[in-house]
Order: sequence, then structure tokens, then C-alpha cells
Amino acid sequence: MDNLKFGVINLGCDKNRIDAEIIINSLKRKYELVNDENKADILLINTCGFIESSKQESIDTILEMAKFKEGNCKVLIATGCLTQRYGKELLELIPELDIILGVNDYDKLHQCIENALATGEKSCLTSYSDTNINIGSREVTTGGTTAYLRISEGCNNVCAYCAIPKIRGRYRSRDMEDILKEAKELALNGYKEIILVAQDTTNYGVDLYGEKTLHVLLRELGKIKSIKWIRLLYCYAEELTDAVIEEIAVNDKVCKYIDIPLQHISDEVLKGMRRKGRRRIIEENINKLRKVVPNITIRTTFIVGFPGETEENFEELLNFVKETRFDKLGVFTYSQEEGTVAADMENQIEEEVKVQRMDAIMRTQQLISAEINKNKIGREYDVLIESKDKGKYVGRNSEMAPEIDGEVYVKGDNLAVGTFVKVKITDAMEYDLVGDHVK
Repeated sequence: MDNLKFGVINLGCDKNRIDAEIIINSLKRKYELVNDENKADILLINTCGFIESSKQESIDTILEMAKFKEGNCKVLIATGCLTQRYGKELLELIPELDIILGVNDYDKLHQCIENALATGEKSCLTSYSDTNINIGSREVTTGGTTAYLRISEGCNNVCAYCAIPKIRGRYRSRDMEDILKEAKELALNGYKEIILVAQDTTNYGVDLYGEKTLHVLLRELGKIKSIKWIRLLYCYAEELTDAVIEEIAVNDKVCKYIDIPLQHISDEVLKGMRRKGRRRIIEENINKLRKVVPNITIRTTFIVGFPGETEENFEELLNFVKETRFDKLGVFTYSQEEGTVAADMENQIEEEVKVQRMDAIMRTQQLISAEINKNKIGREYDVLIESKDKGKYVGRNSEMAPEIDGEVYVKGDNLAVGTFVKVKITDAMEYDLVGDHVK
């Protein structure tokens, strides 16, 4: 069949987004990409299966798209983490699905589509891999200035609450030359901000080079002239090396920003979670970051309501948040994921208690964030302009990762989207800033 159209819906994390971008680029070689489900002959949902809420969102989205089988849609496809975990079950649950592919089987997508169109044959492929890394040309979906760059796949950490190693396999780094080649291609195509992502960026290179080489990668990426910002996500505090911290400090291209999901601070809870880090080393590395990089922005996330978390454990966490004053912070309630060690633990916490604890931390962080932002009034920042909304330009400074950290609303005239401008902050909210363009 000629002139078929396809649409893709991506759910989940930045690593999932990269998979979807590779899929889109591959399908565009043969089919036309559309953004209207009513016009798509082929509909693909790239699912997330990390926690219960994301699994439910994925299922709801598949069911919503299944309705289009009554209209124009000839092939309905589900890919991603949820399908890797529950492929056969999904095929039984949602008979409208024609193709189910796990995270290691995207190379079979074209053949599966051809079979479905020609014979109506269904496919369900969810092979496990400790070696495959999805790489290839991408249709970047983050606009014309910012792109995510995967530096590794999988995870060797055996956190008690997490199913990622069972989904994505064991940790394997991408070859540095391969990463640099992709970064240079992104730069040639006009991308000015590169965001490094992995399940664990701090262990980059251990398997390939026998030692952690994230600092070397940052140094080499910094040599690409047209890249202005390099941003680090998904770092483990206890795995940070002095070399990485020093590179953040001295490399002008590396944003003075780091994302270190700590999950908790109570040693008792961290031990139950099977996390490597303990409070002492976490605090030492946070203090070292702030000493070596005085203006660094630190983002973290926590999990509340992990099995056995006592009121004392929670109070320790809450006090730690008050004392440490993170610039950016998010909180998840613990999700009881089947197939994980924590799912079978005793002393599961009631959902109501989890939500209360999450709200308490977020209320505290809201006040901290408001105070931190208020102190930025009068300062000037380089701001990346990303859109225009209701007469004001909207952008981010180097302290803000896209979609999670807030925005800067800029008053100015004739500012070009995709450019960096100097902005003086005039007002501040809990998470967002307001400023004037400095000519």
C-alpha cells in the first residue's frame, strides 16, 4: 500500500523519547508522518511501564487509540517499557493491538507492519538484551534548539523498588566516538543545548574503558563550538567523582546544574531500598559540589512511603530537605511494582499516608524555591527563548531543565525563538521567573 500515514504518541522518560525519535525517523522512510490520529493509517504508542501511574496512562492511551481501528487506522502498535514487561498480557487485554514490540525489537518494526497490512498477522516480540543499545538517526521532537543524547543503556543497580534492569538490561556504555559523532551532527543541525541521559550517567565508561570517564566525555563535548549548554541528568550522588565535579566547574559549556535523584536520606530506608549511598557520603558530595561549583543548581527527587518507612524516617527526610535547600525537587509516592524485591516486603504504607508525606515535602520545597527565586531578582541571565505566549516570550536559563524546572517569562521586542538573550530578573514566583530583555 502506498501513501500510508503514521502517527506516534510517546509516553515516559527522556530515554523513551529518544527511542520514539529513532522509530519516527525509521518510519518516515516509507510512510508520511501526521499529527492527527484521524488521518493515521498506522498508530504507534511508545509506552512507559516504570510505576503504576505511568502503566495506567499507557494502557489508557492504547485504549483511546484503539477506537480509531473503527475508522482509518489499519495497524495499531504498542512499543516500549510496558510492552517489554507485559507483551502477551497486553495482546490478550487489548485485541485491537496488531503489533507489540519490546525495547530491543524496533529493527523488526517494518517487517511486522508489512505482515500486518498484507495478511493481518499479529506480532508480539519482547526479547531481552544486555547488549543492544538503540541508536540511529532521529527525528528530534524537542524543537530546534534542545536535544537529548543517550550515553548508555540499562542499569546494574539493583534498587529494591525498580524494574528497569529487568526491562532495559544490564548497564552498557555507548562508545565515546559514537556519542561525539551524534553530538556533532546535532550541533550542525542547529541544536545548542545537549542533555545527557542514561539510567545512570555517573558510571559512564566503566564497562568500556575500565574506569568512569564521564569527565572525559564532558571535556570532549565542550570542544564542539556551536553547542552552548551541556546538561547532566540522572547522576548518582555517591558515584560522583572529583574529576566530574571539577569538569563541571571549569568547563564553560557544562551547565552549573546537576540532577541527582537521592530517593531518601535515612540510612535505614536507603538500606531497605538497596541503594548504594548513605547519608554521610551523600552530604559530603553535596557539600563538595557546592564548594567547588559555588553557583551550582542541584535538582533531586525522593520517594516517600517505601515499605517500613517510619514517621522518624520521614521526619529525617523532611528535616534534610529544610536544611539542604535544594534548588529543584520532586517527590514520588512509592509504587508497589510486581517483580521487584520491595513488592513483597512487609509493612507496606497506606496510600493516604504516602500522599500526606509527599504533600508535606512539596509544601516545604515550595517555600524554599520561592525564597531562592526571590534572591534572583535584579540578576542577569542568559535565557534561551523557546516560544511566545500571550505577548511574552518564554524561555529558560541554564538553571532550568526543560519541562521539569520552571520557565522565564521575558518582556521584549522582536526576540527570535531559538536564540540566547540577556535577561534581567524583575519578579519571581515559586518556580518561574519574570524578566526584561537587556538590549
